[in-house]
Amino acid sequence: MPEEQAEEQAEEQAERTEQHPVRRPAAAAITVLAGLLVLAALLLPNQLTGLTAATFLRVPVEALAVTALLLLLPGRARIAGAIAAGLVLGLLTLIKLADMGFFTVYARQFDLVLDWSLADDGITFLTGSIGRAGAIAAVVLAVALLLAVPVLMSLSLIRLGRVLARHRTGSTRAVALLTTAWLVLALAGSPVADRGATAFLTQRAELVNAALHDQETFAAAAGVDAFRDVPPNGLLTGLRGKDVLLTFVESYGRSAVEDESMSERVGAVLADGRQRLDAAGFAARSGWLTSSTFGGYSWLAHSTFQSGLRVDNQQRYRTIVASDRLTLSESFRRAGWSTVCVAPANTYAWPEGDWYGFDTVYDSRNLGYAGPKFGWTTMPDQYTLTAFERLEHGRADRGPIMAELDLLSSHFPWDSIPEMIDWDAVGDGAAFAGMPERVDVPDEPRDAYRMSIEYSLTALFTYLERHGTDDTVVIYLGDHQPATTVTGPDASHDVPVTIVAKDPAVLDRIDAWQWTDGLKPAPDAPVWPMESFRDRFLTAYGPNGS
Repeated sequence: MPEEQAEEQAEEQAERTEQHPVRRPAAAAITVLAGLLVLAALLLPNQLTGLTAATFLRVPVEALAVTALLLLLPGRARIAGAIAAGLVLGLLTLIKLADMGFFTVYARQFDLVLDWSLADDGITFLTGSIGRAGAIAAVVLAVALLLAVPVLMSLSLIRLGRVLARHRTGSTRAVALLTTAWLVLALAGSPVADRGATAFLTQRAELVNAALHDQETFAAAAGVDAFRDVPPNGLLTGLRGKDVLLTFVESYGRSAVEDESMSERVGAVLADGRQRLDAAGFAARSGWLTSSTFGGYSWLAHSTFQSGLRVDNQQRYRTIVASDRLTLSESFRRAGWSTVCVAPANTYAWPEGDWYGFDTVYDSRNLGYAGPKFGWTTMPDQYTLTAFERLEHGRADRGPIMAELDLLSSHFPWDSIPEMIDWDAVGDGAAFAGMPERVDVPDEPRDAYRMSIEYSLTALFTYLERHGTDDTVVIYLGDHQPATTVTGPDASHDVPVTIVAKDPAVLDRIDAWQWTDGLKPAPDAPVWPMESFRDRFLTAYGPNGS
């Protein structure tokens, strides 16, 4: 009793303070803001496309339930209940905000179990894009938001609970009336009667449970590999003596080829590339692959393509690189090729290169680049290809080579894009000095992205025109679509894939695939899951392939 009396006295004192003529309007405004904040958190969508007036013109049943709880609980129990509900509401809000960011860039929701492990990569990207000071500021703001939202929600509910307790009779009647109205609207099927927050949290709990059990399921799938025990003389017999260049063009997605705002310019680059390569004696076939990722996380697409399993989160990536799954590059190495990876995005040691099966790995530290950075991108694609030619492909004392080449100039955020220069002038990259500041990049993300794709494809086609031989085979593809700021919210995960070769026998092996002739896949060309490519490729170029 003494404790309850003390609490009642404290509440009466707070009420007298807020009834002061000067403080009364401010107190009322704060209470209204607290209520609006709670309602907004419950009704907030998890995608930017859902931010409409109609979204917030609803009555969430969770608000009625929390109000009833605060009315029923006495004194300290009410405060504890308000804090607990505030923490849940804060978590709900943070998840929705994270979803907004992920849907905007990656066309998917935030994974509560798996995406936290990507924080280091995000900080690395921010550091490369906006500098160390900017990255630190961004991290500080993110941490402040993580702390502030639950605290603010709890304080809001504590305040609302106090006001409800002062006006218990009227509040109880109002809640009863609103609950009755909500039930009538719900039975009538009206969207005004909302229970979205409960459904949202239930769905996320199911996803968390699925993510926790996915590792075991995926590890079992990784252990089943029809090609793991194939002897070396049974691998890639249809490509013996060829130099095979597996080239990933960053963010080269279906939208670049088919979106009306980009297809004309990108199509012109593809048409020019085909003319150049036709004149040099090359032919090509093109199709579509559905990437395991969207807007970023290129390494998930790379491991999917190479392993023949869908790798769509960091947990699966860690599982696959710890397995003995046969990759495409390892199959080439077993069959006698020298295997090389050129990964200019890497700025530190990359132990996964051993799992992929690379004899030699080149990165930003040993490619010899002496030019400027282009935003996040460590070096322009024209230099990457020049360095590969100097260090590996152009050597006279080598045998057949299989190389993965990562072209980065089309990487988000497309704020600094190089221009092509004379290939003979590339040298150590010093010729690019001043170019990042000199080249005018469009402000519109879609235009900037399109410009970057034009550059990357031009660099690849002119390199092949210049250095391709009768034994050169190129497989080039996009790793994923660009962010939804470029593609729009409803874009597919499809990316173009093309095989280029001079030897007709190489392309004859994939006639059954029914890919489009040339560098541009037709809209109705076959669409395969990216993870299906490995097995199809190894089969087509194996002893019995045709």
